[in-house]
Amino acid sequence: MTAPVPTDPGPTDSGAVTAGAPLTLPLSPGPARFFVLLAVFICASCGMVYELALVALGSYLLGDTIVQASIVLAVMVFAMGIGSLATKRLTHFAAVAFALIEAALGVIGGLSVILLYLAFAFADVYTVAMVALAFVIGALIGAEIPLLMELVQRIRAQRASSAVADLFAADYVGGLVGGLAFPFVLLPVFGLTRGALAVGITNTVVGILIVLWLFRAEVRRRTQVILAGLLVLIVSGLTVVWVFTDDIEVTARQRLYRDPIVISERTDYQEIVVTEAPLTGDTRLYLNGDLQFASADEYRYHESLVTPLMNGSKRNVLVLGGGDGLAVREILKYPDVESVTLVDLDPRILELARTSERFTEFNKDSLDDPRVRTIAADAFTWLREAKHPAYDAIIADLPDPDDVATSKLYSIEFYGLIRQVMAPGARLVVQAGSPYFAPAAYWGIGEAVAEAGMTTTPYHVDVPSFGDWGYFLAAAPGDPAVTTTKDGGPVVTMPADAPSGLKFATAEVLAASTTFPPDRNRASVGQVEPSTLLRPRVLDQERGAWVGY
Repeated sequence: MTAPVPTDPGPTDSGAVTAGAPLTLPLSPGPARFFVLLAVFICASCGMVYELALVALGSYLLGDTIVQASIVLAVMVFAMGIGSLATKRLTHFAAVAFALIEAALGVIGGLSVILLYLAFAFADVYTVAMVALAFVIGALIGAEIPLLMELVQRIRAQRASSAVADLFAADYVGGLVGGLAFPFVLLPVFGLTRGALAVGITNTVVGILIVLWLFRAEVRRRTQVILAGLLVLIVSGLTVVWVFTDDIEVTARQRLYRDPIVISERTDYQEIVVTEAPLTGDTRLYLNGDLQFASADEYRYHESLVTPLMNGSKRNVLVLGGGDGLAVREILKYPDVESVTLVDLDPRILELARTSERFTEFNKDSLDDPRVRTIAADAFTWLREAKHPAYDAIIADLPDPDDVATSKLYSIEFYGLIRQVMAPGARLVVQAGSPYFAPAAYWGIGEAVAEAGMTTTPYHVDVPSFGDWGYFLAAAPGDPAVTTTKDGGPVVTMPADAPSGLKFATAEVLAASTTFPPDRNRASVGQVEPSTLLRPRVLDQERGAWVGY
């Protein structure tokens, strides 16, 4: 048995803290305090990762990063205060309490991502589960500092201000490391689910081992055995979950989709899922859970998107988004197209569109046409930072603006950037969502295009997999090369050189597409403000959409 290490009485003024009974330690007080602070550093890193994992998962599944971050951080900070208060009565057996709290954090934090994913897929109680997990994890994190303060003071008593400074310094630096490790190490190497499991294992091992080693003389033999067994049990359990993570994710993910999943990947930018119906062969692409196309009726969407745009000069065409190559397929039906530049955020989508039969069967190998150049880049950044030629026709075929990252692609500033690369006589077409299910968002997008200095013509068609779907055709005001309506917007009509064999777009269909019923026309939504970078109103407009459907 190691002889007891006497405590340092510390300063004798009124700022001194009287520690509890002296601890029997295997080290002198200086190194012992170092290892306790090292444990604080590691545990703080783990706590930060749990917070970021909850925020990241919420943004993946629900798409609203700001709301998810606000809820998680607010709940966790509140719970930390509750946890700190609740540990006042645990300081008499601080070492054991600390070990148990870290064990609980390791289990709950390590499993948090997969538990929330299961709640989202099977029970439709994601938000409730997220708040509950954020509260529990926050309370456990808040319980750490009072217990560690007690242990540090019993190792060597010092002024309260000095002890707090040491602990918080280790805690904050640990938070920094955890915050940086999450996006740059854990996500790229392990992914979200296994990253949380790895941190949970680390949290458990550090929390229990520091007690079993440094404070073993203060823990009864029976309790040591229990803690050791708990350590083995938790690490083994989390390891088993690690092994079966892929199977769990596949099962849960399949629950979210009607048809069997044939491709499932998570890239640095999004989750890519492709499904295929066994009986009909209907192939569907989902990005972050949002449907991008259904092969059964995608021709309705893409013919309506492209055909009115091609009524005029179209030598140089720019496509923003549309990485699946389906819009490019329609563009290449016009022989006078000399070049097509396609800018899409995710290089993996571009690769799949070129190499996967589930894409090439429908896009007709459009991205391998020598006239087509593909660029993997953010459309906003690409327009802003590079020098570009003038384009005769531009397509904005971008994901719906249901999160912060995509909302900027529906802003006045974004359409202003597009306006700068439009040649004389150029036209722009924007996919703008559903005027039926999301009327405020639809008409707000039109307002943003108009505020960027263009005249617009709204039109909509029926795409069964999407519902009533709308677009805006736009051009520079007063451009003599653009045929306009009496309202000044470009005419939505068939080009004189439209290809034969179109399955949906006709002159009659396009003429009818510009008519809106009174319950969904521009006047039906009243005052609608356009979206900007600093005021992404389209997010609020999207949140109020699709209610009841």
